[in-house]
Amino acid sequence: MRKFATALFGLALLPAGFAQEIPQSQSGTVLFSTEKKEPSQAVHPSVTDALPEMTAAGRDAPTFINYDLDVHLAPAKSQITVRSSLDVRNDGTEPLRYLALQISSTLMWESFAISGAEKNTPVIFGQHEIDTDADHTGKANEAIITLPQPLAPGAVVSLTAFYSGEIRPSAERLERIGAPVDQAASADWDQISAESTAIRGFGDVLWYPVAAEPVFLGDGAKLFQAVGKNRLRQAQTKIHLRLTVQYVGDPPDAAFFCGRREQFVATSENQDVPVVESPGIATADFEAEKLGFRSPSLFLTDRAATVTSDTLIAAVTDHYDALPQYGAGAALVKPLLTEWLGTVPLSQLMILDHSGQPFEDGAFLVLPMRASSAATLAPSLVHTLAHAWFRSTHPWLDEGVSQFMSLLWTEQNQGRAAAVEMLQQQANALALVEPEIVPGNDNVGQSLIHASDDVYYRTKASAVLWMLRSAAGDDALKQTLIAYRKDRKQDSDPVGFELALEKNSHKDLRWFFDDWVYRDRGLPDLTIVNVTPRALPPQGGKPAGWLVSAEVRNDGDAVADVPVTVRSGTLSATERLRIPGHSSTSTRILFEGTPDEVQVNDGTVPEMRNSVHTIQVRVRTQ
Repeated sequence: MRKFATALFGLALLPAGFAQEIPQSQSGTVLFSTEKKEPSQAVHPSVTDALPEMTAAGRDAPTFINYDLDVHLAPAKSQITVRSSLDVRNDGTEPLRYLALQISSTLMWESFAISGAEKNTPVIFGQHEIDTDADHTGKANEAIITLPQPLAPGAVVSLTAFYSGEIRPSAERLERIGAPVDQAASADWDQISAESTAIRGFGDVLWYPVAAEPVFLGDGAKLFQAVGKNRLRQAQTKIHLRLTVQYVGDPPDAAFFCGRREQFVATSENQDVPVVESPGIATADFEAEKLGFRSPSLFLTDRAATVTSDTLIAAVTDHYDALPQYGAGAALVKPLLTEWLGTVPLSQLMILDHSGQPFEDGAFLVLPMRASSAATLAPSLVHTLAHAWFRSTHPWLDEGVSQFMSLLWTEQNQGRAAAVEMLQQQANALALVEPEIVPGNDNVGQSLIHASDDVYYRTKASAVLWMLRSAAGDDALKQTLIAYRKDRKQDSDPVGFELALEKNSHKDLRWFFDDWVYRDRGLPDLTIVNVTPRALPPQGGKPAGWLVSAEVRNDGDAVADVPVTVRSGTLSATERLRIPGHSSTSTRILFEGTPDEVQVNDGTVPEMRNSVHTIQVRVRTQ
């Protein structure tokens, strides 16, 4: 059951050999066709013939740097037919004699050809089924392509591939690890059908070609780590989609690809029959763009979206009674986002009403919409509405800012103590995954700038932004976020956010970014070494008081900038203390009352163990 819970947590966040021609438009132009000539004649071994043994390094070496996909869908038959042009680079250290590419086990590879200046040259390939939970069926159909000559490290080969088949609901991978059928179906809801066409990508359903070593839900968090690594690796990949959908009756309204919306252009094939019986095709073209930190996803909608009164949210839903409450919830959240991220959002929040577990891609949200109070909906809308206000090409900022906004919402509505408690809970999860730092090895763990696991680019990133409130100040952080979200040049620079924040705060912050963003130094490990109080006589009209000296040791590798607080009843005095890794630092605090307690850290700086340290102060009175 523990394995199933892990699977659902990760997923809540994501007939062989047929080739069918699409009907011609009335002008006689074929909009899409999978008719194949030379490539279909390629001789290849059958699935029973011996195939080359692929190593893990061989499967992980290919990186797709360009996808050009012609996709034809026949939802009534759950069918997909794809012609894909692929630019594949060898990112391994050895030449590749073979390429291993995978698609869902319910799809079949039909042909491969190497694209040349004058013509496509068919290549020999074989295919077989492999076990992997990167697809909802728990299996993938893997093609082993024999290259005419080895692909050198860093070299690129251009391929044209055809494949086709069906994508129907499947929860096989979850059921085989003990998931109840209904819960498994709620988590693995990807399908192509007349009722719903909704397909996510790597880690859910392999509807486009991928190259990866098999991963499994029962093997810890390796599947979700593989999804993150795949997204980070292909963030700069360009992807273009030409989509054609067969329909009968009313045409589909729009398609959402990687969170982007395109309106369909519909062409009826027979205008002499009633609309409900008239077949047609609908097309949409998504221009080539960088993929970013995501897995390609595709959704079709059958109607136009309904927009809330303030236009913040557009939703495709049958639950029209729920939409006003979502609008009211967004209105509650808007002042916070306006204060921190700017007066106007960069885009609408688009919601698709879907009965399965939620899915999010930036300001695109798929979830079950039900009527509820605005106050109940508001906390869940903060994160995704923040994506409508702020975006970055860096996952730690793109996701971290949204998570940070959720912390601010908690602080605003439940108080600082509740927000700090959330931070401490996150720090506990972070401490479990942060590795021990090996001296001289900067490759241990994940730096935020190259993070692929959500515990880093969400959990740690939000803690980093919270700490920057203290290091730079709220006003400077607000100014930076508001300006940064629209500055593509600054966002393209890995150190751009640091430079912008330094400019607005007039402070040097490299010491912080070096240990918490650009490198993974693990977490601090603080202890109070010594506290020494010294009585001060009255002087200059000031009453008697105490000078409290506190020495703090950091046995971790990351620098810690923490509050040190002296208390006595309702009186308190706080100074910040910066303690580099593997060192001790002291501070002295003037205190008007008789000190009772010294506290180091208040839960806002993640640590390897406790993130709050207190010691009772013993004073000698004359």
